Amino acid sequence: MSCNHFREQLVDVASGVTGSPELESHLQTCADCKQVLAGLRQTMALMDEWQTPEPSPYFDVRMQARLREEQGPSGKSWLEWFRKPILVGAATLLIAVAVGIIHGEHSLKSNTVTTAQTQVQPGISAPKGTAVGDLQYLDKNSDLLSDFEPLDTLDSEPGPDVN
Repeated sequence: MSCNHFREQLVDVASGVTGSPELESHLQTCADCKQVLAGLRQTMALMDEWQTPEPSPYFDVRMQARLREEQGPSGKSWLEWFRKPILVGAATLLIAVAVGIIHGEHSLKSNTVTTAQTQVQPGISAPKGTAVGDLQYLDKNSDLLSDFEPLDTLDSEPGPDVN
C-alpha cells in the first residue's frame, strides 16, 4: 500500500489509538511516515501542555462597551426614516392611495344617492315636477285624461292669431 493510505491513520496513532498491523510494519520500513508520526506526536504533546489564559476581570465590561459602540446610537429619532428616499416615496404613495380611496367612496356615495333619487321602482312615486313624476301621473290618470272633453275642445278651437 502507498504512504498516502497510511498517513490518514497517523493522526489516530499519534493521539494514542493503536494502529493496524499493516501500519506498524509500514512504519518500520518507511522513514518518511515515521518522521511524520514523530512530528504529529510532538504537536500533540505541545497541545496537551498549552494552558488557556484566563480573561481579565474587566473583559466582559469592555466587550459590552465595544458592542454598544459598534451598534451605534440606539435612540434614533422617528423622523430619521425621512432621510431615506425610498421610504419617503412609499409614504407619499400610501397617502395618495388613501386620499383616492376616501374621495372615491365619497363620490360613490353621492352618485348612489343621485341614482337612487332618479330610479323609480314600481309602487314608488317620484317627486312631482320631475319628468318621471309627470310620466307616472299621466300613466295613472290616462283613462281620465283620454275621456276629458275640455281637452278635446282646446285642441279643436283655433288659438289666438299671433302675427
